Amino acid sequence: MEGEEITTNNKEALSIEQGQLRGDQDHEFYLPSAHTIGHDSWQQVGLMLVTSFNCGYILSFSNLMLVPLGWTWGIICLLVVGFYTAYANWLLAAFHFINGQRFIRYRDLMGFLFGREMYYITWVSQFLTLLLGNMGLILLGGRALKEINSEFSDSPLRLQYYIVVTGATYFIYSFLIPTMSAMRRWLGPSTVLTFTYIVILLVVVVKDGKANTKRDYAIHGNKADRVFNAFGAISAIIVCNTSGLLLEIQSTLRKPAVSNMRKALYLQFSVGLVFYYGVIMVGYWAYGSTVSEYLPGELSGPNSVKVLINAAVFLQSIVSQHMYAAPIHEALDTKFLKLETGMNTKENLKRRFYMRALLFTVNSFVTAAFPFMGNFVNLFGSFTLVPLTFVFPSMIFIKVKGKTARLEKNLWHWFNIIHEDM
Repeated sequence: MEGEEITTNNKEALSIEQGQLRGDQDHEFYLPSAHTIGHDSWQQVGLMLVTSFNCGYILSFSNLMLVPLGWTWGIICLLVVGFYTAYANWLLAAFHFINGQRFIRYRDLMGFLFGREMYYITWVSQFLTLLLGNMGLILLGGRALKEINSEFSDSPLRLQYYIVVTGATYFIYSFLIPTMSAMRRWLGPSTVLTFTYIVILLVVVVKDGKANTKRDYAIHGNKADRVFNAFGAISAIIVCNTSGLLLEIQSTLRKPAVSNMRKALYLQFSVGLVFYYGVIMVGYWAYGSTVSEYLPGELSGPNSVKVLINAAVFLQSIVSQHMYAAPIHEALDTKFLKLETGMNTKENLKRRFYMRALLFTVNSFVTAAFPFMGNFVNLFGSFTLVPLTFVFPSMIFIKVKGKTARLEKNLWHWFNIIHEDM
């Protein structure tokens, strides 16, 4: 199937992009999966996107993005990358169905259109991104716990201990809540935690900003450092706006999956983006180029507020990290669980326990061994997310619709491919 060529007539080619071909969605076929397919509402998925992209990662973005770029280039890059990412995800959502087949995994779609080699390139790119992202979230949770302990002790434990606690907590959650769809009941509390810590954080940061009359917005370092740091900042902006797993998220949506996915994306790139871009800009406004790489560490107090913010960040990250790890769990569950029985049979529970334990043990060990890897996660993540987000959707468009699309559309997508490859 991976090397099979697709054939579409003009009507189908047009309808694929617009998401209006009812026949494709009414008589769908998709490869087997151990996880739930076609069940969730767009509101549930949209809320999951908003909360997951507003996880504690955003607390480092003022330092990572605006300090190297400054106000002018920082705002320009935030807007351009945000718009470009929203468009690329909107486009990719249209290709969830082709000729009656529903592609519940990105790698399956790339393999179907371009062959086995692209299947594995996509698979490796996605899973490296997700594994590194999970390590970054484990590091984030550990840092939040250490900040809490620092408020009560003059000699807190080393960060590695909190990383282990965070990894164990994530493991328990992923075992008890095995799929994206199963997150449904947890999205309400996650939303409350998200907006609680963001609102409290913004109030304290604005207060600090008003008291800080000597803010320095200059970009420091020699030319080589500035160029390297600017590239790292753009990489972080890409990471904060996209995940590289749109089709896996879309697979959970009920019909019509294309329009429902786009509604969820509208929610992410409106409500969600306003909050995490707001934290980025307000943090930089308040503290300037000296803003900490972990924003709560910059707050003037009171201590109870710092504890509350860090506790909310940690608890929220337990839920939000699951969206990024779920495609890895799905691949392992589909491969090793007995699909003919339920997920919660004794044998499948045992296998799921071992697989989740192995994943989080390895990730926690690597994170504890390299607790300084936060910047590397953003930098390397951008290398894998650029093709997944910007190049592959244009390749898919040309493959599926190139013969029927207008010349200017084809030129635009060829420009995307060539420009991003450079």
